[in-house]
Amino acid sequence: MTQRSKHYPQHIDLQPVLRVQGVVRLPGSKSISNRTLLLAALAQGTTQIMDLLASDDTLVMLNALQQLGVHWQQDGSTQNYTVQGVNGQLPKHQADLFMGNAGTAIRPLVAALAVLGGDYTLHGVARMHERPIGDLVEALNQAGAQIEYSGNPGYPPLHIRRGHIHAQRLQVKGNVSSQFLTALLMAAPLMAREQAVSIEVSGELISKPYIEITLNLMQRFGVQVQRDGWQAFTVEAGQHYRSPGVIHVEGDASSASYFLAAGAIAGGPVRVEGVGRDSIQGDVRFAEALEKMGATIARGDNWIEASSNGVLQAIDMDCNHIPDAAMTIAVAALYANGSTTLRNIASWRVKETDRLSAMATELRKLGALIEEGPDCMTITPPERILPATIATYDDHRMAMCFSLASLDGAARRGAAIRIDDPKCVAKTFPDYFEVFAQINHKNLF
Repeated sequence: MTQRSKHYPQHIDLQPVLRVQGVVRLPGSKSISNRTLLLAALAQGTTQIMDLLASDDTLVMLNALQQLGVHWQQDGSTQNYTVQGVNGQLPKHQADLFMGNAGTAIRPLVAALAVLGGDYTLHGVARMHERPIGDLVEALNQAGAQIEYSGNPGYPPLHIRRGHIHAQRLQVKGNVSSQFLTALLMAAPLMAREQAVSIEVSGELISKPYIEITLNLMQRFGVQVQRDGWQAFTVEAGQHYRSPGVIHVEGDASSASYFLAAGAIAGGPVRVEGVGRDSIQGDVRFAEALEKMGATIARGDNWIEASSNGVLQAIDMDCNHIPDAAMTIAVAALYANGSTTLRNIASWRVKETDRLSAMATELRKLGALIEEGPDCMTITPPERILPATIATYDDHRMAMCFSLASLDGAARRGAAIRIDDPKCVAKTFPDYFEVFAQINHKNLF
């Protein structure tokens, strides 16, 4: 995986950019990549995965699967992988797994390992040990799993012992992270060998489009899930994962948001390739938010394009369905005519950092007036964007979002922006700053 050898400077200085234009080929989706890797590992048969994301988070999953006895092979220097499925029976029943800060890896793996049984420990970086996992652990333990906390209750690190899943009905809270439901759904066929298993969601389910990704991929691997709206999901007995043979990973729609926003702010057109109107990712709806702000958007089967249509307009938006891409709207709001309010973003607080607090802090450095609530934020842009050094909090999306503050928009000019610790982008998009330089025709290194 190329990200391991990549060198990053301590900081990157971005000078103001008058106009952006170009075509960007997106890296693979993180959400699709890690789900696909686990499903391919659990399936019967061999799966060829095309265009897998090269990133820290996928490396975490690949290494974990290897330690569990799953055989995979990379096709030369490409991002195509061949995974030999274990048909629901992991070869190794004992492992010590380092999960970095990859929520898309640790949560589904916890559920699968708890159901299959063994002696496993899972731990990560310090921030991972601050990210909640208690709702998932509680749901599994109530069903007969044996998962213990090695540190603070409700958080990793975890120790999984061999339990006995006996429940046919599980319940999980939906208001902290949709990854808890995703984890239970992906493990459900492993539980439903003789009797159907139902998963009930208590409270509001956030980030619903990510559940759509999970259900879509489970279907690609041969498992049908019956659903009662967003409140209950049932997997009938006797289903098991089967390889689809070859599966292509879509480009990452969350990563697309930075380039589409750049086109909306600073002229464009900027086209992203790898996602289009038929994408299974909810974050493609970020383009609808840009349209509401006044940008011009065009769509094809495998591409989306954004260009500026004058001054962006402020919006008031419920962002529950696009929590990651909503961060990009917060920076685009610096170029809007009026105050933009983003609502229903409480999940920001339990991501790679407390993103609500971090975004508020860094936006204020640029001169914006920020009102921060428990689950909302209002951004009033400054008369002019101020030069600033942006702290990134070891959070890839902080680094990528704030690169946009260097752009000149119709309403106000960008400023000289220093991005500290740019290596954090390796989590999902190791080459982000080189690609960003291509559309603004600047050399960064």
